[in-house]
Amino acid sequence: MNNMLPTVGVFLSFIAQAVAHAGAPSQDEIEIRNVQARQAEAWNRHDSTAYARLFSEEGDVVNVLGWWWRGRPAIESNLAAAFSIAFRDSTLTITDVDVQFLEPSIAIVHVRWTMRGAKTPPGMPEPRQGIQLQVLKKHASHWMIEAFQNTSTIPEVPFPTSLSPRTSATPL
Repeated sequence: MNNMLPTVGVFLSFIAQAVAHAGAPSQDEIEIRNVQARQAEAWNRHDSTAYARLFSEEGDVVNVLGWWWRGRPAIESNLAAAFSIAFRDSTLTITDVDVQFLEPSIAIVHVRWTMRGAKTPPGMPEPRQGIQLQVLKKHASHWMIEAFQNTSTIPEVPFPTSLSPRTSATPL
């Protein structure tokens, strides 16, 4: 029962965010936010099967390194390998979810996250943070991830206002 308390808290936080943004959330928005809560639950249990089940059979993932995994079996097997060492001690926290419906059965979702405990290259600060861009589609009565792009982020700083000898003119 104690293992469910963080999940309930995350779910209630998502609902509160939705209410603050645009009044009462629709049932579909609540269900999409629940997908994100289940994402964190599966990750934190290091359960590649439960995580992969959030995706449609043809769903795909582009991870923070740009590796493209196509289809639920590839997502599951690659995560199983990652959970064995690199992410064995990691904890994922979803910090914000923004839902935009393109049509009643398709939504674009931006998911902000932080992570602690991942085996990362030396010098990478914790917590790591990033944004996922997800496309979800409603299948019968439930929402599934069709496409998932994950990007690590660093705090935003202003762009240079002039070029100096130390500043390159090379485009981003």
